[in-house]
Amino acid sequence: MSQEQPARPQAVEPQQEPIKYGDVFKLSGDLANQPIAPQDAAMMQAAETTVLGQTQKAGPAAAMQAAAAINERAGLIGHHDVTDAARQGGVTVVETDLPGSRVITESVAGQVVGKYYQATPVLAATGAARGKAMVTIGEALEAAGRTAGDKAVDHSDAAAIQAAECRATGSNLISPGGIAAVAQSAAAYNDGLVGKEGKVKLADVLSGAAAKLPADKAATREDAEGIISAELRNDPAMKTHPGGVAETVAAAARLNEKGSA
Repeated sequence: MSQEQPARPQAVEPQQEPIKYGDVFKLSGDLANQPIAPQDAAMMQAAETTVLGQTQKAGPAAAMQAAAAINERAGLIGHHDVTDAARQGGVTVVETDLPGSRVITESVAGQVVGKYYQATPVLAATGAARGKAMVTIGEALEAAGRTAGDKAVDHSDAAAIQAAECRATGSNLISPGGIAAVAQSAAAYNDGLVGKEGKVKLADVLSGAAAKLPADKAATREDAEGIISAELRNDPAMKTHPGGVAETVAAAARLNEKGSA
């Protein structure tokens, strides 16, 4: 993604103004000041479903639906309302094929609110020579989303996901709106909630992780060590979560070593 998609917006009691596009996405111009309306969210959901086959978890449509629901419950906007920006400028989801990847761009009134990169399968050199696909960091993150998907995202998870994204892309910069940014927003959002109800889970953040990374690579022992270190440093008990990000990437690295032996 090229534009940030923060975690689910929270209602403030009493809420005086509706949640606007600029509160949820990094945008400029008139759109940033437009309230997110239920029919805007419905249009984005329909566009995502048409192009991608389903609404993306933690994607633009999900964020818009959450904001619109809060606005509607607060009585600040009607269920059938649609903003001028969405009605006049349109809501689009477009696929573009590039060498080695597929790019999915989601826009409202011409402004990008979400961008996903789906890389081609990655083969390690030794594994490719033998016809064996190596497990990528992105695939390991998706696996962690399945094995520990019910775990509420905390700051140790966010740190591990950030380290994984940096390892996969080869960059120390966090991609705006990427999985690391979403994980950080989710951890901050969860801090404000008491109990488990309503918290953002690992499954919400890591679903389709490989497709959301701008680049990916086969997991190595060095990658696993860096990710384990990040998760440990940010966990109060200095432990990794069973089946979580660090342990799953480590397992992928061990499989890759065996496959290349």
